[in-house]
Amino acid sequence: MEIREATSSDAEAIRSIARDSLNSTYTTFLEEETIDAAIEQWYGDSFVDDLADDRELVLVVERDGEIAGFSQSELVGQQSKTGHLLWLHVHPDHRGDATGVRLLVRTREGLLKEGADGIQCFVLADNEGGNEFYRAHGFEQAGQREVEIGSETFTENVYVESDLEDDGEWGAIDETVVDGETVYVSYGEAARGTRSPFYTAYKSADRHDRYAWFCGNCDSIDNAMDAMGRIECNSCGNRRKATRWDASYL
Repeated sequence: MEIREATSSDAEAIRSIARDSLNSTYTTFLEEETIDAAIEQWYGDSFVDDLADDRELVLVVERDGEIAGFSQSELVGQQSKTGHLLWLHVHPDHRGDATGVRLLVRTREGLLKEGADGIQCFVLADNEGGNEFYRAHGFEQAGQREVEIGSETFTENVYVESDLEDDGEWGAIDETVVDGETVYVSYGEAARGTRSPFYTAYKSADRHDRYAWFCGNCDSIDNAMDAMGRIECNSCGNRRKATRWDASYL
């Protein structure tokens, strides 16, 4: 899995995924004409300009060389900036394999890196699956707002990060199976790597037993940490530099 910033050459694939995602999930409360209007409104000819806007962040996730999903965010405010995660779409064929949560995590990290003081996520109130997705991954509803889609107005729920855990970390935990083992990845406990962050993995959801480092670049736990705090993934070579000095070098 690779997650990267979108380019103008990705515009058509993003438009296609948005259409497939909306048609697979939203048709219970959106008419087909409304979906068509939404695609044109958000991902028409002007979308290429949005990709070039410094305050816009559009990420795509690739699996096996094909784009499987994307997120669309923006920074709002001048002095104190807030990151708005407007849309997160995963192609129906790639749902249920952690693509969505990994995209959420990297979007959050990207917005914070760009200077956001906090993150807000937006999902249509009628989208039960989307609301549950944010609730299950460290967010809680904080309010509502109105959004126009085509010629109609709909209600969106606004989510913010839930109260931090006792250790001050973001409480997003994802259960995943790696090499036949079930581990619980804590996305709030990240260490910067050369290719992608490493995340702390536990043997249980209560985070009592730290088990391994989960490589955000290749989804492997085949790695090791030395006495200097260096981590290297044996599968892809992703590395974390030493976190303290060895006295012999002082």
